[in-house]
Amino acid sequence: MSTKPKKPKPQLMVIGWIEHIALPDLGIPDIRCKIDTGARTSALHADDIERFGKDGEDWVRFGLRLKSHGPATRIEVPIYDIRRIKNTGGIPQERIVIRTTVNLGGREWPISVSLTDRSRMKFPMIVGRSALKNQNIAVHTRHANLTRR
Repeated sequence: MSTKPKKPKPQLMVIGWIEHIALPDLGIPDIRCKIDTGARTSALHADDIERFGKDGEDWVRFGLRLKSHGPATRIEVPIYDIRRIKNTGGIPQERIVIRTTVNLGGREWPISVSLTDRSRMKFPMIVGRSALKNQNIAVHTRHANLTRR
């Protein structure tokens, strides 16, 4: 009987409740986010969300404005899932979920991210607890523990 060798546990990384991350698969080198352990799923601000078919698969196209001025970046990625996710007010919404890579503190791993209008929120992205799972990450009450800006 063979058993799979266990992956070594990553070294403990202490992050703040506000950090700067990269989403390299989406071409986003730096985005300010809130680490929200009260939220299960991560969420990214998206404008003009549009579903379409490509090569027999379901894809999504959306805009992301990283600065208050200038054009939005247009992003196209495959749809990973459609889920009912509770918004800030606790009301369930159907949202498109994508898979992407996150880079935080020099460490990279895949996460699921829902797309939604966060234009009225302070942060364009929240990183939920499922994105932190199995990463040996502790959230400190100090903001921006890794990325002091």
